Parts: sequence; C-alpha cells; structure tokens
Amino acid sequence: MSGAEAVKMGLSRDGGLLTPESIPQIDGAFLTELTQLSYQQRAAKVMGLFLTDYSGEELLTFAENAYGPDKFDHPAAAPLRKVDGTTHCLELWHGPTSAFKDMALQMLPQLLSAALRKTGEDKTVCILVATSGDTGKAAMEGFADVPQTKIMVFYPKDGVSAVQEAQMVTQEGDNVGVCAVAGNFDDAQAGVKRIFSDEAMRKTLADRGYFLSSANSINWGRILPQVVYYVSAYCDLLRDGEIQMGDKVNVCVPTGNFGNILAAYYAKRMGVPLGRLICASNCNDVLTEFLRTGVYNRNRPFHTTMSPSMDILVSSNLERLLFDLSGENDEEVRGYMDALAKEGRYEVSGAIKAKLKDLFWGGFCGEEDTAAAIARYYKDYGYLIDTHTAVAADVLAQYRRETGDETVTVFASTASPYKFCDHVLAAIGETPKGEGVDLLDQLHEVSGTAVPRRLAALRGKERRFDLTAEKAEMDGVVTAFLK
Repeated sequence: MSGAEAVKMGLSRDGGLLTPESIPQIDGAFLTELTQLSYQQRAAKVMGLFLTDYSGEELLTFAENAYGPDKFDHPAAAPLRKVDGTTHCLELWHGPTSAFKDMALQMLPQLLSAALRKTGEDKTVCILVATSGDTGKAAMEGFADVPQTKIMVFYPKDGVSAVQEAQMVTQEGDNVGVCAVAGNFDDAQAGVKRIFSDEAMRKTLADRGYFLSSANSINWGRILPQVVYYVSAYCDLLRDGEIQMGDKVNVCVPTGNFGNILAAYYAKRMGVPLGRLICASNCNDVLTEFLRTGVYNRNRPFHTTMSPSMDILVSSNLERLLFDLSGENDEEVRGYMDALAKEGRYEVSGAIKAKLKDLFWGGFCGEEDTAAAIARYYKDYGYLIDTHTAVAADVLAQYRRETGDETVTVFASTASPYKFCDHVLAAIGETPKGEGVDLLDQLHEVSGTAVPRRLAALRGKERRFDLTAEKAEMDGVVTAFLK
C-alpha cells in the first residue's frame, strides 16, 4: 500500500502493525548535505525517502508548520546539549506539550489530512489514543479542530502525573474527548487495539460516517518523524566537529512501548553510523529481561513509578523489530504475538537472540537511582533533567561501567522537568510546596530555568473532562463520542 494509505489506516485490520516494504539507504554524501540544513529541511528529506507519494514541497511545508517558532520554543526543534566530551543529550521536549511526542504528533495530523485527500476519503477519521501520559496531550494538541477528524484519548486513572492529567483534561477543541480508564496503560492500550479489530464496531461507525485510525506509535506515521531526530543528531555532531563521518555513535533511549528506540534502529538500518542501541527501562523491566535473555514475559508485578510514561509491560513496537529481525517471517512473529496474548510470554529464536545481543543493550533503573541521577546531573553539570531522562542517564552510566565502552553517545531527553516538578524538586533536595501546576514557580525559583510557556498557561485553566470508564466500557465510550 502507499504511504498515505498506511498513515490513514494506522493499524492493520487484523491487529498487526504496518511496516515499510523496504528500508531506504542513505550514505555519507546524503548526511553531509543534511548537516547544512535546518531541522525542517532535514525532516522533509528523510521522510521523503519513505513517503514517495508525498511531494518534497508538501513535506517541507508540513515540517515548517510542525517545527516552526509558533510550535517550538527552540529554533533547532531537537537541539543537542553537550554534557561532557563523549556524552550529548538530545532534547526532544521543546514543543507545545513539553514532551518528545510533539516531534511526531505535530507532523502526523498534517500527514493524515493529506492522506485523506490523496485517497479520496469522505468519511471522518476518529483517532483513538491510549496514553501513558504524554501521547494523549500531544495528539490532542496536534489534532484539535483539524477538519475531518475527531480524537478520543484514554489514559490510566491515577497513572499519570498531575501536570500530565491537567494538560489532557483542559484540552480545548470541539473534536476532542478524554476518558480515564480504571487500570494501567496496558489495559488502555489493549482496549484500543480490541476496538480496532472489532468488525461489528467498524461497521457501526462506518454507517455513521466514521473510520478509525491511531496516533499511538502503532501508526507508522508516528514512528517516521521520530527517525528524523536520530539522523539529525548525527548530523549535528558532524557539523559541530564532535565526530568525523563514519564514526560510530551510541544511542541511549528511555522507553516503555519501544517506539522511540525502534526509530533509532530504523535510522541505523538506513545507514546512519549508529553503534549500540541502549534501551533504558524503569523498574517495569520487561524489556531489559527480553534483550538479555530473548524471553518476553509480561507476567510480573506492574509498578507505578515517577517515570509514568514508561510504566508499560506490553511493548507494542517490538512486533516491528521482530518482523525485521526474523527476515520478515510473518508466521514466526504471529506465533510470538499469539503466545503473548494467550500466555503472557514468548521466547524468540536463537537467531533473533544473537541479533538482539549484537544490536542492543538493556538496563533498568529503580526509583532511588532515578532520583540520584537527577541530583547528580544538577550538581555536576547544572543541568535539570526529568525523571524519564534520568532513567536513560543512569542506564548509560551502567552500560559504560559494565562494558568500558566510551564511544560518543547521544541519550534522549524525552520530557521537560517541569512536567514532573514534585519528583524533580525532591531529587534536588527541595520539599515540594503544593502539587501539580502549583509547583511550577517553585522549581523555577530554585533552578533558575524557564517554565515552558504552555505549562505556565495551565494555571487556573478550566477542567473540561471528568469521564472515567472500566476497561470493558471503552467501546461504549467511543460509540457515544461518535454519535
């Protein structure tokens, strides 16, 4: 199918994930060309390699709309901050919701709107989103009042930070809906996937003039814009003289659903000289065990942590990695996914285990070490990082201690520390005086760093949504939303 059709569909009708038919290859000349370009121009050129049914002019316009000064507070959109001689932090939170999801979700609505035109679609698309904290707000921000779209977001009740919840329940727009789910993120994600694969539901909605799509990273249109920032980071290192063309660069990514690090894997597959891909988990360490043993087992306690966007036990995007590593053996991958659904675990083949060991390194970080990493970066570098970024910082330190590998490394900073004020304040030795948005000023006064303007605008904003549903009631929430 075409790129536009893949973006429009979001998830295949049998519940599987869509992947590119082939991975386009890039070389040193392409990367050298990109070093002189803006982030917007880089995004258009990289995405154009995959989205061949979109014109270069279209993609550049979309990128300028997505990453321009109206949306992003930093002219580089995804700037690199040098921490020390071999460590650089890729800041992905300068967009409208102060989280890395903006990098994709300011682009996806434009790709999807164009896809509706390109495919002659006359129905209204309803975007269904399960969020562990950041995707929901970023998706609503991107899709609010976009013609021919509606968006319904499900988030785990009591499973996101106070600021994340405030961002979602105050969202403006006539086409948006928000619902808390009694359960965790995996419950919300499973409910969304169930709705997608329900033929009777699809027919009911089609009769009402709607079809379903996704803004979660199960949609290829979410993953592709994330590939861009890893390509861009390598180009920035080249431009700044931190590396020479062809030098390997390791990447460390805090991840729960595996989408963010999967984007780095695709950049590596395209020919960007990336070395080891370091997967950082919190104490929900299902990915760490998988990368070390080849056994994926979600039958374990679920922990609610100070890094809630990673509180996930079913990492959907592994399906795409397994498909690629298996030589695109769909039967093999279907067997793993069926075992996960029925038994909660699977073990991959010896061939895939060997490839995982060669490509990835997995580590996890508990709550005390997360707080200690925040404190260490603040004390040693004067650098305030959030709870998710701290997980990556700690796991990177673990990796270097265990392997002795001092290769230049980029680690991803996925959210502003102001989204998790209470934990950040406590980590740097302060007593939080209040909760949620009430703590923005305190963190500003203590650290001297700027409060992101859109988070500051949450103060006193009216709550619009109060709906809570059980897992089994999510279908009814959708049909009521799409009357």
